[in-house]
Amino acid sequence: MAEESQYDKILVKNLVLKNVAGVEAWQRLKSQPVVISVELITDISAAGDTDHVTNTIHYGHVTKAITKLGETCTFSSLEALAHAVVKLCCVQFGAKRTQVTVEQPKALLHAAASGVKLARAIEDFEDKDMVETTGEASGLGVADEIFVRDLRLHTIVGVNPWEREEKQVVVINLKVFPRGLNTAADNDQNKAYNLRTIVRTLTRHIEASGYKTIEAFGVTVARLALEKCHVNKITVRVEKPSAILFADCSGIEVTRDRVWLKRVLEVEEKAGQKFIHYAGKLNYTKEVPANYTQTAYVAFGSNIGDRVDNINKAFTLLEKECSSVVLDTSFLYETPPMYYTEQPAFLNGVCKIVTSLTPHELLDKLKETENTLGRLPSFRNGPRPIDLDILFYNDLVLEDGEHLIIPHKLMAEREFVLWPLCDIARDMEHPRLFKTNGQLLSQLLKVTAESEQGSLKIDKVAPIQNQLWRWNEKTFIMGILNVTPDSFSDGGKHSDIEAATAAAWRMKEEGADIIDIGGMSTRPGADDSFPEEEEIGRVVPIIAKLRESGFDLPISIDTFRASVAKAAVEAGASLINDISGGSRDTKMLQVMAECQVPVCLMHMRGDAQTMMSEENTTYENNDVVSDVSHVLNVLVQRAIAAGVHRWNIIIDPGIGFAKTAEQDMELLRHLTDMSQGPDSLLRGLPSLVGISRKKFIGSVTGVNEAEKRTFGTAGAVAACVAGGANIIRVHDVRPMWEVAQFIKFIMSAIYTKRLTKELRDLNKNPPEGVVVEEAENLKKWKVRLTGAPGTIYEGEEFKLEFRFTTQYPLEAPDVVFIKPYIPVHPQ
Repeated sequence: MAEESQYDKILVKNLVLKNVAGVEAWQRLKSQPVVISVELITDISAAGDTDHVTNTIHYGHVTKAITKLGETCTFSSLEALAHAVVKLCCVQFGAKRTQVTVEQPKALLHAAASGVKLARAIEDFEDKDMVETTGEASGLGVADEIFVRDLRLHTIVGVNPWEREEKQVVVINLKVFPRGLNTAADNDQNKAYNLRTIVRTLTRHIEASGYKTIEAFGVTVARLALEKCHVNKITVRVEKPSAILFADCSGIEVTRDRVWLKRVLEVEEKAGQKFIHYAGKLNYTKEVPANYTQTAYVAFGSNIGDRVDNINKAFTLLEKECSSVVLDTSFLYETPPMYYTEQPAFLNGVCKIVTSLTPHELLDKLKETENTLGRLPSFRNGPRPIDLDILFYNDLVLEDGEHLIIPHKLMAEREFVLWPLCDIARDMEHPRLFKTNGQLLSQLLKVTAESEQGSLKIDKVAPIQNQLWRWNEKTFIMGILNVTPDSFSDGGKHSDIEAATAAAWRMKEEGADIIDIGGMSTRPGADDSFPEEEEIGRVVPIIAKLRESGFDLPISIDTFRASVAKAAVEAGASLINDISGGSRDTKMLQVMAECQVPVCLMHMRGDAQTMMSEENTTYENNDVVSDVSHVLNVLVQRAIAAGVHRWNIIIDPGIGFAKTAEQDMELLRHLTDMSQGPDSLLRGLPSLVGISRKKFIGSVTGVNEAEKRTFGTAGAVAACVAGGANIIRVHDVRPMWEVAQFIKFIMSAIYTKRLTKELRDLNKNPPEGVVVEEAENLKKWKVRLTGAPGTIYEGEEFKLEFRFTTQYPLEAPDVVFIKPYIPVHPQ
């Protein structure tokens, strides 16, 4: 420290330049103002003694050099510009150390500025050709920071009643420290962070929050940045400008790092607590060899032969022959062919892998896999049994002619790539386009909707028993077939094979889409400890008999035992329905992965004897929805880590299992939020709900006998369908099928009624220069307009579409002029 104190500083403060350094607030790559401040650490004693400017670093020369650098070069990011300035000052001007702050005003829509601050010493540039150094030689790199200044957001915060009524402005300043902490607990690689992604993630949470104290506000924001954005260390300053009348603001500042996070997670886990945005238990993953250090995203597709089998075989070869491990998969989508359209529809998806291969080695192995599975030389974009493309490889930007381009150059124009990619990497930033995958998809959907072809028909699907279930097409009815002596509602009715098979055929005639066969009662107080062989003996003969008689509906096996599930699938079952979500039998997840059939993971606590205890029906913060969502998310992550494909996973909130009647009602009220909410942990996962004849229905209707709860069950089924449940598990198939059909019709009629109102308003107040000629066929949602005489539109024909989707709901329909007319159907 004594030696350092001999050095002085040459300062250049707030030098404003016009430069291309990444994208601006609207994510366009264009020139924008940057503000640069530098501190050159040097010894100015000679100039001080002689009063000669030649004996020091001339700040004028520094300014000119930085100006020339900034205005003649383009940079991929502010960090790249800052590194170039630091090198300039240290290498060209001989500064012992240089600290630079580069700030970009209005780079973020709601912030005054964002920027980067870093320092390096001359010893960091022993390699004169290197521009970006880690600062390891000098030890200065650990203090690097990227920052956001004066991010202004609106949220509920405060303890006073009037503060709970209306959102107020909060001003947030962030400092993110990208470099590792150099501790035993820090296993993360150093990486660059995109402030837009961090700010977007935190903004979404902040504006939907309602904290009583800014202390909780600040700590939670820091924790979210550590958990969800994976930063190493962050400082969060929160200010409330309206808090104190005679002061500019009140506020707090907190600094947290990954060492703190690890300690907090350990304490919470020991105490059985769960943070509302808890991700600590989600570190389930496959065993990965130590040299598999590269992460890639690979798109896959098939439209020849057995498409599902082709994809499954490709995954097997990926892990067996391509030095890779599949960590996660998207859902499956059936998509129309693109470019060359005279060919069958594709099944498309995306998987996340880790590998030891270089990008070119990985590409070669993927091509070998395609050849192994029968892909033959053909014309570009033609039919193929399997197609494998590298989308991303770490954060690499690579262009090797037409042979290999990373990220994939056409992904931004392909819905069949972006839909599945967003299932597993929605917030991942494209390193070349400077947008997240979610933004790319949203942008593409808008462009497609306004094109001549209109919106594409893309279906999320699940392969089940040589067919595809399209989740957006209908609500599927699962008929219950209990072959037990002691089930709560129908125990003993179907104990013999003839009665059971007759019941299955009857349910098929009544409209069932799948039959759920169970050989063990899981009602409260039931015996769930009898031998596995006895359970197998109850269910397998019935499944085999049904298949022998030509029964062609999918069959679900209701069991938490791996041996029973395996035997049932071998006998002809096509779905595993586990009330424990794979948690009671340690071999179940392995069986699920090996069988490659759809699986239903249900939430419950305890077992049949203990699940209704006070302990098991008490949820943290009395928030059963959040707790169930988090546990289901853990079950899903465990299943994926075991090798179960995401497209085969269905979730079940477990109505009646370790829940009181009031908690069951709360779950029904929030079904949509759980599986379709924009920030839901379970977003996109199809859901199964079993409510038939259950006790919570009787608590409302006063009907004590389970078999007489048909009408109450009908009401619960209606709530489930309206809440977006994909599968309803019921005893009384025909009545509940009719309820589901009627609710779907009613919901469709709501769209039609709203459309009628919109069209009526359009007739009364048409756009200037346009008159409505025809607006009659609501079924196909047609509206034809022609230009009014005497206007610039005279003789012009317009086609108008009203779109009501999840993206454009009833309250804010998307109205699009297109030409020619493309029919739109409610989605």
